[in-house]
Amino acid sequence: MAGKNKVTRLVQVVAGFGAAAAGGWVISRYMFKDKTKHAPGHADQLETPKKWDYNWDKREPKSMVRPPKSEKDQKEYENNLEKAKPTASRHLLFIRHGQYNLKGEKDEDRILTDLGRKQAALVGQRLKELDLPYSLLVYSTMARATETGKIVQKFLPPDIPVNTCSFIREGAPIQPEPPVGHWRPEQSFFEDGARIEAAFRKYFHRAKPSQEKDSYEVYVCHANVIRYFVCRALQFPPEAWLRLTLHNCSITWLTIRPSGRVSLKGLGDSGHLPPDCLTTN
Repeated sequence: MAGKNKVTRLVQVVAGFGAAAAGGWVISRYMFKDKTKHAPGHADQLETPKKWDYNWDKREPKSMVRPPKSEKDQKEYENNLEKAKPTASRHLLFIRHGQYNLKGEKDEDRILTDLGRKQAALVGQRLKELDLPYSLLVYSTMARATETGKIVQKFLPPDIPVNTCSFIREGAPIQPEPPVGHWRPEQSFFEDGARIEAAFRKYFHRAKPSQEKDSYEVYVCHANVIRYFVCRALQFPPEAWLRLTLHNCSITWLTIRPSGRVSLKGLGDSGHLPPDCLTTN
């Protein structure tokens, strides 16, 4: 009987230790791991990375070619798919306009200051020094961008095609996050957002299969437009556009590869401007 009681007591002690161990494990999980999970910057806090959308421009070759209906159509499908694949890259160089007269009541009065004209000449000289095979110059129809574009044009090849575009006029593309309390142009977001998004869809896409060589296109426009384009092209949240800052006559360089990948080669590059020419308006 005494032996049986000893065995029972031993079982109870072991069970007690087991419960204590289990309880300690639960407490330690609560005190340490769970708190670590919510610690700022901890890996567990990060969301699952969003995968790159290769058909963001709706020009991914497989989306352009009708799939085969049967096995006998497979070879023709593969040939057509190969023909639909681009081989060249598109380089888009965006230049923010120069400093302009903020006191102008109308757009035609908001022309470049003397400093703004100097900035435009400096960025034009920079493009000339890069000596790239520029294939197109496009500038916004707003006065400050048009004047900047015409100054830049003097430094580019004389036969370069030149277009103007009202789609890339300045505006409020989308409600920024975090919001800015003193700047709430809700109506502008509604009106400008669709226009600026249309501009993105017009100019951002991979090269056509018929394009044999890489192209280099220059766009002279505005800070809000360029910042929105950068976020959209890199598949970042577009609401983040206001977190970026661009100097006047800085260069932002985006490259669209044949695969649909997009890379940012330079954001607001202003190394061609001396310190006394660095402005943001």
